[in-house]
Amino acid sequence: MNNRKTPHPLLWLTVIFITLFSLLGYTTALASKYPELSARAAALYQPDTGEFLYRKSSRLRLPMASTTKLMTALVVSSLASPADIVTVTAESVGIEGSSAYLREGELLSVEELLYALLLQSANDAATALAIHISGSVEAFAALMNEEAERLSLSDTHFTNPHGLDDPDHYTTAEDLSFIAARVLRVPYLKNIVSTYKKTFSDGNTRRTYINHNKLLLRYDGAVGMKTGYTKKCGRCLVGAAERDGLTFITVTLDAPSDWSDHARLFDYGFETLERVTLCDALEFAYDIPVVSGESQLVRLKNTEGLSVILPKGEHRIESTVSIHRYAVAPISKGTALGQVSFTVDGKVVGSVSLVAEESIPEIRKKSFLDSILDKIF
Repeated sequence: MNNRKTPHPLLWLTVIFITLFSLLGYTTALASKYPELSARAAALYQPDTGEFLYRKSSRLRLPMASTTKLMTALVVSSLASPADIVTVTAESVGIEGSSAYLREGELLSVEELLYALLLQSANDAATALAIHISGSVEAFAALMNEEAERLSLSDTHFTNPHGLDDPDHYTTAEDLSFIAARVLRVPYLKNIVSTYKKTFSDGNTRRTYINHNKLLLRYDGAVGMKTGYTKKCGRCLVGAAERDGLTFITVTLDAPSDWSDHARLFDYGFETLERVTLCDALEFAYDIPVVSGESQLVRLKNTEGLSVILPKGEHRIESTVSIHRYAVAPISKGTALGQVSFTVDGKVVGSVSLVAEESIPEIRKKSFLDSILDKIF
């Protein structure tokens, strides 16, 4: 006889309720890890891996306001030296919006105009640079579009160097991420966008440019990059931050709370990923025999270290050493004669070469006369 009691229906309802509540809580916890943003479109990009950790309408074509000036600076940096002198033309004076208050006939360096462009967001500086490079705003915009095509930015189009409203002037959060990454690879542009204040004086005129990017003062590790605003575009912002060997680029378009949006995106990035050192330079050293060399052994070392970007957490990291059984002289310093390969959680992630620490000449072969003389003496 089966004495098992059938559970009361209310008990089953309680169990089901608790289970559903737990699943709902788990789902909510997963969803809550992603930052909630005010932006109409946004992206969080890690340039070393080429990975987007967060995207919100990131392929939506939108106006970009003065974030345009990142591409302006990129094109200028490829075609002019910072020391080049620009003569301010009449067409460059009195441009609406943010201004460096340039005067016709003034002589300024490309360097100063780039600071005015990227810190002060000066539209007159953008125009002066465009005319200096190409002779007209239209011709310079064509260069900007050529660069966009080279970078495979299929959802970006420029009509001017400053970002004032135009229906044919647009980009996406993803494309702006790629532009920003390219700017960070130009050292002196990276230095400019990460500068808070810069003063230039020629003895007659003194100008101080203040960076509009509040992230430089508000977020630990921030390194720029560019603000933007028009009534049509809303608040636009491209940011970048670096910590512990890790860089993130953030983009928001039409974001009423852009500073908060970017802080949330950066926090999410640094909480999600970390850079892990797999080996330091010169960490591995091995000696292998040398055939026909003036030295019987050659030491192999890794002259470079290796690090990878991984999700935060515990990982199984393993290394495998592969080296030649011997080497034949002559051997040049730096010749690769082995390698150390690394796997993370069973997946190969990279390797470093083991190279000869010094050159090993071949033993000089004795002539017949030298052999006879050796026997005599």
